[in-house]
Amino acid sequence: MPKIKVIIPAYNEADSIAYVIKDIPKLVNEIIVVSNNSTDDTEINARNAGATVLTEKRKGYGYACLKGMDYIANQSDQPDIIVFLDGDYSDFPEELTQIVSPIIDDDFDFVIGARVKQLREAGSMTFPQIFGNWLATFLMKLMFGSKFTDLGPFRAIKYNKLLALEMEDKTYGWTVEMQLKALKKKLRYKEVPVNYRNRIGVSKVSGTVKGAIFAGIKILGWIFKYSFK
Repeated sequence: MPKIKVIIPAYNEADSIAYVIKDIPKLVNEIIVVSNNSTDDTEINARNAGATVLTEKRKGYGYACLKGMDYIANQSDQPDIIVFLDGDYSDFPEELTQIVSPIIDDDFDFVIGARVKQLREAGSMTFPQIFGNWLATFLMKLMFGSKFTDLGPFRAIKYNKLLALEMEDKTYGWTVEMQLKALKKKLRYKEVPVNYRNRIGVSKVSGTVKGAIFAGIKILGWIFKYSFK
């Protein structure tokens, strides 16, 4: 089996993080929770559940993901696959096997867990999320011939391909940056339909007007930036 490590960015997810960790399949070699300046018991609960816990004081989804990648880069035992997963329990961590299967069995480079409508719990995605996903993926299809239908955070990628992307976004644009760079690098990618439920707690992005606006601006900024490269 390939070596698989999971990176979970988490900001104040004390009520959900242990559930996420518990449901991750045993084939994973290490679960890395990056506490993004949490002020609750996220770090304690994650550590008690068996995860490696890192702290990133700079707030931002991308900052947390980059912190996890930096930690892995300094290990002697490098993984084959990296999985990114949110800490709010909206995804079904047990579906990780389905996410990594195309990489292991069919040599795909990059797999997105697509939150298709028929597998989403009612209310699990807000209107700004649904519209933002549609607009972003429509523009990627129009400008780059993409087949993506979602910017889902539950995703897996070969570690060497991830490094080649030279990820840099520090905040809301992390997911779309990865997908745009995967298109530019001509990675073999695939979407796998996944279940999606109402998260535990309140979203720090889609749950606020400010978060939704800034996320939208950042996502569109990345798309138009790459359209002129």
